[in-house]
Amino acid sequence: MIGEKLKLGIPKGSLQDATIDLFARAGWKITLGSRSYVPAIDDPEIECLMVRAQEMARYVETGALDAGITGHDWVVETGANVEELAELVYAKQRLARVRWVLAVPEDSKIRDARDLEGKVIATEVVRITEKYLEKFGVKARVEFSWGATEVKVPQLADAIVEVTETGSSLRANRLRVVDTVLESATVFIMNRKAAADAAKREKVENLILMLQGAIAAASKVGLLLNVHRNDLEAVLGVLPALKKPTISALSDPDWVAVNTIIEEAVVRQILPKLKAAKAQGIVEYPLNKIVL
Repeated sequence: MIGEKLKLGIPKGSLQDATIDLFARAGWKITLGSRSYVPAIDDPEIECLMVRAQEMARYVETGALDAGITGHDWVVETGANVEELAELVYAKQRLARVRWVLAVPEDSKIRDARDLEGKVIATEVVRITEKYLEKFGVKARVEFSWGATEVKVPQLADAIVEVTETGSSLRANRLRVVDTVLESATVFIMNRKAAADAAKREKVENLILMLQGAIAAASKVGLLLNVHRNDLEAVLGVLPALKKPTISALSDPDWVAVNTIIEEAVVRQILPKLKAAKAQGIVEYPLNKIVL
């Protein structure tokens, strides 16, 4: 890329470590000092800045940043006029979308959104919650809550709208999910003027390609094995594949090598089956990126 550096926002906070790890797997090393908001990156065409995910869309909209990574929820909450180029489906705990849910104490009489009339709701996403209530014609007081929202019911609020990945924190606080208010994923956003710059656009699209490749590979491994041609059909019947396995001839014309990609979680289930199907020399190897 010739010209200005790409000013890229890296989310500070809950997504920080997961994002830096994702960049490393995609091929970019980001180094952050203990008190620095300006991390170093091993790419002379990129300049990074640490910004809270909640504020990212606003800074990208104004052009203070050319692009950034944040949640779709924060784009909606701030109403920022930015271009969402791609989803990067990862979160702080696992590769998944997150949900903003309406939750109440387990013994609450609130069963759906209409029961919130005249109630108090605590949440960090005030605008999203108000829009949700509008759909049901419900009037309730929505109060901004910063941190530890789960503990505010029932003493300080009748209900909360809180983000969850697994629901474990809600269950631990004896809360019951009433409804999903918004489903969100991490997104790569770009300032509209910067997106019109051909060089910056190309840089960002290449970056997204590598990040998505790293995400696609995160839960998968490669398998390489040898099998006699007479047993090939039985082995292929065991293997789930990204597409079709690659089959290569070996020096012995009666044998072939099979190379495929599978979900890491199923390896322990299918290895014994592969062995029973007479596969030999089975090798499992890690993957950095899968570019589809």
